[in-house]
Amino acid sequence: MGRGKIEIKRIENSSNRQVTYSKRRNGIMKKAKEITVLCDAHVSLVVFASSGKMHEYCSPSTTLIDILDRYHKQSGKRLWDAKHENLSNELDRIRKENDNMQIELRHLKGEDISSLGHKELMTIENALDIGLASIRNKQVELYKMVKKNQRILEEENKHLNYIMQHQQGMAMAAGNAREVEGGYQQRAVRDYNPQAFRLQPFHPNLQERI
Repeated sequence: MGRGKIEIKRIENSSNRQVTYSKRRNGIMKKAKEITVLCDAHVSLVVFASSGKMHEYCSPSTTLIDILDRYHKQSGKRLWDAKHENLSNELDRIRKENDNMQIELRHLKGEDISSLGHKELMTIENALDIGLASIRNKQVELYKMVKKNQRILEEENKHLNYIMQHQQGMAMAAGNAREVEGGYQQRAVRDYNPQAFRLQPFHPNLQERI
């Protein structure tokens, strides 16, 4: 006996809705893989859950971008607005410029130049001459800057040495002054004689009494 027909409408119970989504998502993913293998079809499948989580599948032999481009060309529908188309064109232009710059860089390094003509080689030579002159000018500028900084350091060093010598001289002078003063005081104490300051009477009688 077969199962009863299920009415297709939104499942109100959130738990049942999530279980059904999980089962049917796995089923449709399985069908997409099967039709890819069995029929050599190009399939791209993108599914968004109510929570916003994305699930996707794309045939191994293609990409989602390729499928969208094919859809855009064959359906005639505009998938991108003018802003996105301009952005895509700008990206293509930048890629081309980058490729050209990579080629020029290899030429400047002396690589892949066997197929170049005289005019192209002269252009590369001029570019190298200009670059070499710019490098030399920068080297001279850096050399002058180094010499200038060296002179400044030498002047600062001389100034510091002068200050140190001046301070050392002042310290030595102060030490010598203290030594002289100390020696004078020691001589004064040593030469002091109390008898030298004894009163000498001028009257003869006073002399005899003494």
